[in-house]
Amino acid sequence: MFIRRLLPYAAACIAAACAPAWAATPTQPELPTVLYGAAYYHEYMPYERLDKDVQMIKAAGFNVVRLGESTWSLWEPEDGRFEYAWMDRVVDAMGKAGIKVIMGTPTYSIPAWMAHQHPEILATKFNGAKNTYGMRQNMNTDAPAYRFYAERLIRRIAAHYKDNPNVIGWQVDNETGTYGAANDDVFMRFQHYLEKKFGTPENLSNAWFLNYWGQNLHTWEDLPRPDGAQSTGYKLEWSRWGQMRVTDFLHWQAQLIRENAGPRQFVTHDFAGSLHGDVDEGAVARGLDVAGVNIYHWGTQDQYDGAAQKLDGDFTRSLKRGNFLVTETNAQTTDWSSSFQYPPYDGQFREDVYTHLSNGANMVEYWHWASIHGNQETYWKGVLSHDLEPNRAYAEMSRTGKELQKIGQHLVDLRIHNDVAILWSRDSLNAINDMPFAKQSQWGSAGTNADYGSEVRQIHRALYDLNVGTDFVFPDTQDLSAYKVLIVPTLYIADDALLLRIADYVRKGGHVVMTFKSGFANENAAVRWTMAPGPLRAALGFHYQEFSNLAQPLALKGDPYQVGDDNKVKHWAEFLQLDTAKALAWYDHPFFGRWPAITANQYGAGKAVYEGTYLSDKLQKALLRTVLQERGLIGADQQLPAHIQARTGVNRFGKTIRYYFNYSGAPVTFAYGHKAGTDLLTGRAVKAGETVSLAPWDLVIVEEDGR
Repeated sequence: MFIRRLLPYAAACIAAACAPAWAATPTQPELPTVLYGAAYYHEYMPYERLDKDVQMIKAAGFNVVRLGESTWSLWEPEDGRFEYAWMDRVVDAMGKAGIKVIMGTPTYSIPAWMAHQHPEILATKFNGAKNTYGMRQNMNTDAPAYRFYAERLIRRIAAHYKDNPNVIGWQVDNETGTYGAANDDVFMRFQHYLEKKFGTPENLSNAWFLNYWGQNLHTWEDLPRPDGAQSTGYKLEWSRWGQMRVTDFLHWQAQLIRENAGPRQFVTHDFAGSLHGDVDEGAVARGLDVAGVNIYHWGTQDQYDGAAQKLDGDFTRSLKRGNFLVTETNAQTTDWSSSFQYPPYDGQFREDVYTHLSNGANMVEYWHWASIHGNQETYWKGVLSHDLEPNRAYAEMSRTGKELQKIGQHLVDLRIHNDVAILWSRDSLNAINDMPFAKQSQWGSAGTNADYGSEVRQIHRALYDLNVGTDFVFPDTQDLSAYKVLIVPTLYIADDALLLRIADYVRKGGHVVMTFKSGFANENAAVRWTMAPGPLRAALGFHYQEFSNLAQPLALKGDPYQVGDDNKVKHWAEFLQLDTAKALAWYDHPFFGRWPAITANQYGAGKAVYEGTYLSDKLQKALLRTVLQERGLIGADQQLPAHIQARTGVNRFGKTIRYYFNYSGAPVTFAYGHKAGTDLLTGRAVKAGETVSLAPWDLVIVEEDGR
């Protein structure tokens, strides 16, 4: 009988391989002020203390909590028996205190009874390795039994809280990924997806060059499993398939919420940071009302500088070109052991909240309210320590909460316009991970990887240090004209249409900075069989046939960017032969010195700068500064002292908001170089040109006068 109930789900899972994403009509939620709070799990408490927690949460100025996403076993303690009373009392208590609730669908950790009754739900990974029960996110989210139980529970919970005024939104699942699932049903749906995309096995064989080693296909049934695949095209397409599975799963959940929850309740999902290879955040975000992200920074104390928060914030804001929610962030210390216990210094708790808001966040929630007394996340501490009493963190967060009660309406819905964008290519990330350009022995200091991700992070960090606001764009972004400068890191995988779109952007007046190995392989991970750089040749103004790894870093002749000991490049060198381009820098080497390392080419009304090698951090920053200077993007905020970071946006009242952060343990002064305004935190007038003083780990938020 149960098998019959599952048949529609099995059919739907197969059909999804060839169907468009689930229908969705997302709308950005309207918020009266900044949401500030924490995830709250009363079910984890060692004793009854709901009333005390609610009183403390309210006293801290928190106005939102996230509930319910971690405990399917309490919602449904046994198959078909549902319990709501344990959560109702929490929701009601929060509501009476004026604290809003975001409810999570509890689908990322299945109950023990389900694993016992349906062990096939657990993910089977490559080479037949099977997940066991105990860890979260151990399932195949496509499994018909899993989908059946998840839908049943989601529909019931959403309907239960549909008309509850305290529940303002829903978080679908939690930090979803593919979980490495390669179960038979996942592979079968992958085959159907390939059938639709390529039409015939012969077309697929040609695209993937499967004549190599005689692995070409003549029937779809001969398609090998991905476990031992050597084809670069196969591996790239399998990574795309995993992304599609995640998108389908989250859109499916969002649709279930919309069918059963209230129309005023928004739908979000909490991405696990950004720049992932197995999640297409942009595709997922199209099915959400608002994007959410869990932003954890590993640099604390003297290493705290706001850079990691800005990277994740910029990326998430770019997904829907609007504001986003920080669904989790550091409370005190983090880690799944006690080996990373570095609590923030005084001032850093508060500064972190405003850091997120300055990047466009409309909500900041801590993970979590109270530290857990046992199990995996014992040392991933919450607002309260294990004694559950007020502490240093709580005191500083309470100060912040009270400030936001006064000024939050001036900070919510910050509209951010940037003139610079980075093109992010998930395909290039995955393909370069498969075919790296630097070996482990070349990677320098421990923990430093030379790969696609490191190139993107290096560029973003250089712009961050220059106080230049940054967006991300994506391979499917059609209109690039809003940006004065487009930076394209190592675009290894791209179809001709994308490369020609970039070239057209330059021709019409845009400025591009592009780095090595760009345009190298097509959309099927096959190296182009035209002279490199293929369709980019006219825009870049050079061609090349050879390239080399670099056994040792090389200097550039004459230190052209004045960076001293950091005048070095490493890992990779392309032997660029100039057509119309001009050389900006040459290798200082008896062999490599005949080729330029960096070039510039005027193409139409625009310009393309190309890095044929991997630059040192300071060299990258210096080069970008020259490009920004040429485009008129270096101003007062780019002359600020070290450790001072600036952010700018326009609030809902049409007034410019300017944040200035002191990310250091020493007092700093700077000249305020903009229109007069008011410091929202103190109420003090700030005049144009006056000297502003910031205490260690402090900030000023200027709302300019007028519009």
